[in-house]
Amino acid sequence: MGGDSTFRGVERELGRAATPGPVRAAAALAVAVLALAGCGGSGGSKYPSYLPKSTLDPSVDRALTGTMTKPALTVEGLAVDVKTRAFDVRMTVSGPVVPGEGLPYQTPSTTCTWTVTMKDATADVPIALKDFHAVDHLGSYLVPQAVPGRPTPPKVLHPGQVVTFQIRAYSPVGEGMMQWAPDHRHVVGIWDYEVEND
Repeated sequence: MGGDSTFRGVERELGRAATPGPVRAAAALAVAVLALAGCGGSGGSKYPSYLPKSTLDPSVDRALTGTMTKPALTVEGLAVDVKTRAFDVRMTVSGPVVPGEGLPYQTPSTTCTWTVTMKDATADVPIALKDFHAVDHLGSYLVPQAVPGRPTPPKVLHPGQVVTFQIRAYSPVGEGMMQWAPDHRHVVGIWDYEVEND
């Protein structure tokens, strides 16, 4: 019964008279899929059995493993499981967040703020801002600094702790990669990002 009322609502939104048959059929299929997913699907699985698993696999966004001989390359917001001889740690870099989105004039460069989260350490992990650097689409290296007025990261992440802090750099608009090299030389994690201010 709930599915019928949902479908009628979809038809009203789309406009029955102005909507071609194939579009209405696609809307009906979408409603049916949502209704089945809401009912728990079949066999207790998370997704209905007839949907393609390749596009619904939750492991697509799983953490990658990064080492000093084979750094992980991922996108901003996703975790990297860093493994070194001295420690393992899960690390996520999100952003950048920029000021002034939607303004009538977009500057060619802007202030960028990234959020770093570190957790699940197996041993003490040294934290130093100089171990972070970004490479912009022009090949220039950017060394982020602490965000004024925000807590600075501790010098060490101990097992059982979760640390979140922010770093900031002035960057041109465009693509870039934030990198972390905990021994000052070997990059273990790379997060691809894009600076947009429009």
